[in-house]
Formats: sequence, C-alpha cells, structure tokens
Amino acid sequence: MNEINAFDSLGIGQPTVDNSARTELGQEAFMTLMMAQFRNQDPFEPMDNGDFLGQLAQFGTVSGIDELNGAFSGLQSSIQSDQALQAANLVGRTVLAESGTGSVSNGGGVAGAVELPSSVSNVQIEITDASGQLVRRFDIGAQQAGVSRFNWDGLNDSGQQVADGQYEIAARVQYGNEIESVPTLIESNIASVTLGRGGSGLTLNLAGGEQMSLARVRQIN
Repeated sequence: MNEINAFDSLGIGQPTVDNSARTELGQEAFMTLMMAQFRNQDPFEPMDNGDFLGQLAQFGTVSGIDELNGAFSGLQSSIQSDQALQAANLVGRTVLAESGTGSVSNGGGVAGAVELPSSVSNVQIEITDASGQLVRRFDIGAQQAGVSRFNWDGLNDSGQQVADGQYEIAARVQYGNEIESVPTLIESNIASVTLGRGGSGLTLNLAGGEQMSLARVRQIN
C-alpha cells in the first residue's frame, strides 16, 4: 500500500520552495504540520513514537539555538556600546605607553619613562630626528628598580629648540660595566579613538599620528 502523503490528505498541494527569500517555520506551524502528519499516517506503518519525539527534540534544539544566538547578539551590542562610551572618555587624555616615538609640537618637549627590573648606575636617553641624526643625548643618573621618569625639553645639544615633528627616543641603562637598551614609555595625548569592527577592540590615535592598541598602555592620566 502506498504511503499516504500528509499534504494530499489535507487537500493541499505540495508547497514550493522560494529560493529568493529565506522562510522560517514557527513553533505553531511546526506543531500543526506534525499533528497533520500524525493523523494522516499510514495505519499499516504508523510513525514510531521515538521518531515523533525525535522531531520534537530536533525542533526544540533549533529553537534553543536561535534564542541563544539572539542572546549573544544582544550581548555583543551591549559590549559595543560600552566600548564606544569608553572610547569617548579616552579622547583628550594623556597615556603613558610603550613607544619609541615622541611628538614635539608648539615648541614643547616630550615626557617619558623607563621601566627597570633592578637598580642601575645610570640611564642615558638619546633623541634622533626623522633622518636618523642625533639631536640630543643626556643622562638621568642612577635609578632604582621600577618606573623612572625623564623629560626632554625639546632642545638639541646646542640648546636650540628643535622643529615640530616626530622624534625617535631610545634608552640605555648601565649595570656595572654592562650597557643594555631598554624600551621607553612615552607620554602622548589621545587625539581620537577608533572602534574596531564587530567590537574587535580599540585603537588609540595619538597626537602626531601614531596608532596603538589599548593593550600597550601602562597608565592613563
């Protein structure tokens, strides 16, 4: 005996699939279809209870996943809103971050620091311009372990104010008779903040054009 088709028994034609638009089967429609299938099944080959329950469980799983995806979408939107608010609060502030570049503007200088794992007998700071020319070298003397700050007044070795622009800043420390290079931490103003797509993170756009991630920041003033 041929198996009775649920759609034929209900007097309706087989539905066609419209590939131009996505269709969704709601819970009420799903239950209606399931009951029609149950009532019009082949009496000689009835649907197994396990199959019926399995279809219900499958629908419940898909419905649960949709609800979970909706919850995650809401959470993502909330995180992005928090990041946007955080970004707005950062603009105009000063950060101390690991960088080898300092920006001189309006006849000013550059403030920075070095982070030392142990005491040193001397810290030497070297400033070079964009062409690699040494413009200033000075010592800040013996320093204890921790963060030691320094200030460059923007003057070259001849005592003249340097031109506005970007300058490379390097630090060397002396441990007894040994001299080593260490990273510098430079103070910079945050001109703007870029929020990554999909909440991928914040990028700080510093005065002078340098960009850096928030992970590189040691201190926000």
